[in-house]
Amino acid sequence: MRKKPWRQVILDGATYLATLLSVFALGMIFFYVIREGAHLLSFDLLRGDYHARGFVGLVEEETQGSFNLTGQQGENRYLVERLGLVLEQSFDLAGDGVIKVAYIDEASPLRRLTNQDPTSEQSFIGLETGAVLRRVSYVDHPTSLTSRGAASMARDMNDPDRALREVIFSTEGGGIRGSLITTLYLIFITLAIALPFGVLTAIYFNEFAPINRVTKAMRNFIETLTGVPSIIYGLLGITVFVPLTVRLTPAENANLIAGGLTLAVILLPVIIRTTEEALKVVSQDHRFASLALGANKTQTTFKVVLPQALPGILTATFLGIGRVIGESAALIFVLGAAIRDSVRIFEPSTSLAVHIWSMMTDEPANIALSSTIALIILLIVLTLNLAIKTTVWAFDWKGRRS
Repeated sequence: MRKKPWRQVILDGATYLATLLSVFALGMIFFYVIREGAHLLSFDLLRGDYHARGFVGLVEEETQGSFNLTGQQGENRYLVERLGLVLEQSFDLAGDGVIKVAYIDEASPLRRLTNQDPTSEQSFIGLETGAVLRRVSYVDHPTSLTSRGAASMARDMNDPDRALREVIFSTEGGGIRGSLITTLYLIFITLAIALPFGVLTAIYFNEFAPINRVTKAMRNFIETLTGVPSIIYGLLGITVFVPLTVRLTPAENANLIAGGLTLAVILLPVIIRTTEEALKVVSQDHRFASLALGANKTQTTFKVVLPQALPGILTATFLGIGRVIGESAALIFVLGAAIRDSVRIFEPSTSLAVHIWSMMTDEPANIALSSTIALIILLIVLTLNLAIKTTVWAFDWKGRRS
């Protein structure tokens, strides 16, 4: 058995080392985000609003007496017998410490409070299981605050000498539903714009364009665009696409249409190059056979060549989706960093990646929620990569059978 040349051994060793380092780095990233954010991952996080809706209720008449709360004891749970209430020291969807209502009796006086919001049509509101207590004020006594913990608040509310005056509570916040919907909108808008233009451009370059200085220069420009930092595209978006969409649509400022246009420009070079490489793989014999049978150039391209290049086009599509999900720098310029629960295409919002940036710029930074969103993005990208491999394998298997 002939030994490998020492140069080949060195090259192979360098390749294996680089691969191991890449796998190690990816493993460390997964380990970190799983350790920091896996405990927050839930369906409630995906479908919950980020901003909590607050309520202010006035206690008109406090019922005197004691409620039976047998069986409601538990770790980090504190009973308020005189109000039929069980408080729990817990966390919201974003991982911030809150005081939740773990249980409330049907006859509790806190079930019926006078609504202090003058803009609301509801005259009465009430505490429900899962509500988050923010503050409880009393007549001639200090206020109970969330910062003091559930035990302190329960102790104050149990005091018969403290007559309740006002209860401030809210829904549970911290969800990422708005950012998730924004990301889906961006994927749809971006692919709807970039995919047709990118595929048709690749078809023109590979099948119809003459080989001359102009087409070579155009190819060089496209390849150059792949190396332009995304923040430069953000400048393009805020100076060109935002004013354009404001002029042509009901949008008044940054909006999802402008974000989709900016991402489409970012994706076009990737889609063009990937599709063109997929077209080059198609055998020339198939083109000659189609032309020999009487088909013209256009028929050959769209009925013979394009179907065989479909796996490569799908690969470009999946890669584009991954790029949209992970893009942040350009979108911070075009969409801003204000997290929205109500998403509209003519208004600004945040994608999942920008949501991470927003969380990390808070004081203090919310590392747990940022890690959870990062884990979601990594899982989506991993799924897309598996989908690419599966799609290519399926087309190859179908081709071998036929």
